[in-house]
Amino acid sequence: MITIDALTGSIELGMIYAILALGVFLSFRTLNTPDLTVDGSIVTGAAASAMLCTLNVHPLIGLAAAFVGGACAGAITALLNTKLKIQPLLAGILVMLGVYSINLRIMGGKANLPLTRSETIYTQAEEILPPEWSSLAVGVFVLAIVIAAFFFFLKTRLGFALRATGDNEDMVRAAGISSDNMKLLGLSVSNGFVGLAGGLLAQYQGYSDIGMGVGMVVIGLASVIIGEVVFLFGSRNLLRRLIAVALGAVLYRLVLAIALNLGMQATDMKLVSAIIVIIALSLGVLGESFSLQKKKKGAKNA
Repeated sequence: MITIDALTGSIELGMIYAILALGVFLSFRTLNTPDLTVDGSIVTGAAASAMLCTLNVHPLIGLAAAFVGGACAGAITALLNTKLKIQPLLAGILVMLGVYSINLRIMGGKANLPLTRSETIYTQAEEILPPEWSSLAVGVFVLAIVIAAFFFFLKTRLGFALRATGDNEDMVRAAGISSDNMKLLGLSVSNGFVGLAGGLLAQYQGYSDIGMGVGMVVIGLASVIIGEVVFLFGSRNLLRRLIAVALGAVLYRLVLAIALNLGMQATDMKLVSAIIVIIALSLGVLGESFSLQKKKKGAKNA
């Protein structure tokens, strides 16, 4: 049976991954652009946040720097795609490779940067709130702000233009809107929130590691797919979609915690992640087939 501490820890980590998933949702679902920059931009955010914390800069400034660092990585990917006409997948891979060296530079040439003696927003929260609930409270507060920011941004005219670019790029161009600028904005904001998730992750875990970004795009995709399949029920309401993606990330972490509790090795978690994504995708396809068959039966009975 999974313990209360393991359950709480999974939820806390799930809320950080929910911010990552929302960033992935913006690029993959809203902008309809496959972006592999995520594996690099999350480390950029973690490195920037951790380095500033070790320099005794306020941890909130570290999180702001994490957002900016991730946004810069996303902007470079967008520029490679729109100005140099490099395919989105290849552009993301190139930036992911390039920022590896930049991330090492940010961390002072160290592959691992500990925060054991540095102040973070989690240690600050422990001074105000009960220690057993402080991390959970920080996660809920930050995630609520991020979901609200996503919702109100996508409801603006700029947000509608961004969503329209993902739906029909030719129509957007015909309306006199620059699709290149929309891609630049979308990938910058997307990776900015991915970087923010990295900054939070570094402060939560107490360290930044150069290899912590491996497989993060899979985690983001898994969270998006699980959220849409399990919590959305076909609804197209924007707020419900954002909440579903966030819940998908939390559920993803809970499934991994249960798998570990059942005796699986930590080295098997990538395999478990792949299986979760396959199952989620299969459920989506089966759900669509079931709906189609139901409609056909209804038409015949009519």
